[in-house]
Amino acid sequence: MTEPSPLPFIDLARQYEAYREAIDARMRAVLAHGQYILGPEVAELEASLARYCGAAHAIGVSDGTTALQIALMALDIGAGDEVITTPFTFIATGEALSLLGARPVFVDIDPLSFNLDPTRIEAAITPRTRAILPVSLYGQCADLDAIGAVAAAHGLAVIEDAAQSFGARFPGGRSCAASLVATTSFFPSKPLGCYGDGGACFASDQAVADRIRRIRAHGQAQRYRHTEIGVNGRLDTLQAAILLAKLPQLDAELDAREAVARRYGAGIAQAGLDRHGVVAPLTPPGHRSAHAQYTIRVPDRDAVAARLKAAGVPTAVHYPIPLHRQPVYAADFGHLDLPAAERAAAEVLSLPMHPFLPAADQDRVLDALADAVRQAA
Repeated sequence: MTEPSPLPFIDLARQYEAYREAIDARMRAVLAHGQYILGPEVAELEASLARYCGAAHAIGVSDGTTALQIALMALDIGAGDEVITTPFTFIATGEALSLLGARPVFVDIDPLSFNLDPTRIEAAITPRTRAILPVSLYGQCADLDAIGAVAAAHGLAVIEDAAQSFGARFPGGRSCAASLVATTSFFPSKPLGCYGDGGACFASDQAVADRIRRIRAHGQAQRYRHTEIGVNGRLDTLQAAILLAKLPQLDAELDAREAVARRYGAGIAQAGLDRHGVVAPLTPPGHRSAHAQYTIRVPDRDAVAARLKAAGVPTAVHYPIPLHRQPVYAADFGHLDLPAAERAAAEVLSLPMHPFLPAADQDRVLDALADAVRQAA
């Protein structure tokens, strides 16, 4: 018996075919003018990104991790400072803090949204706390209104890690435009992705935006005049060109992702998988998720994932080890009791999600999921 051919987890090849003409034209223009570093497309993209999400300033940078580091540097966060953040995220969130000598303070998550629980933040504030760094995980905005209220009461900055949520909305605003500083990633698999590494910082304050621009170019205020220590964090022009070709399609792609998410949710409910402990992601009223991932909770996750793989259905676990349990952090934070994050790490499973996912492929995923869950029960 032949094994079923595997489905793609995301389908960037199909996306390229859809936008080939616009992407190729944008790339040819860069090849013609030859300004590969901070060429005109970078400034054009920055204006378009800011306009799209309603931010005062957008600054293109080399990748999402560097975006976080630059944002923190622009706020003078460094050695001895504490920043409250989530343990349930990619290592880059904590890594950017640690690289600057700041101390991450991990606070547990809300088990429904997977995002930082605002009700737990105040108890973690100390005289050394400088900022709150929420992550808008899986494409859904963190509770930025509630987090912002706590921050305002204590004179703290809010830095949104929006690596997965560009394009998302919540009742109080839009991702990347609802805090003093925000950062995002244009890694190829993101809702808005380039063809390599890329990212952006967003700022509501002119002085902060100016610092970000200097820091991304070695602290350079003008050519060969360096007023502060910076990094080599520039977004290259070819990646900006690709993003300019894709950005006009983003809203249509987000609608398509929403349709995929709704179909998954309906299929999970129809199959009665909730009776076996499967929990579908929930988008609260008034929110629009970017659906960077479609992540369910499922008991006996690893067994279910293995059965799906045998059926040709790829999955991913975002993320299997919370930051306070990572080997690099365990000595300092391994004693923490963060049960919601730890349970999520043991149960989350991301299913194929992209705007070009055919209904027939989605049915195949749902049928395989139902079989896998029932076998595991």
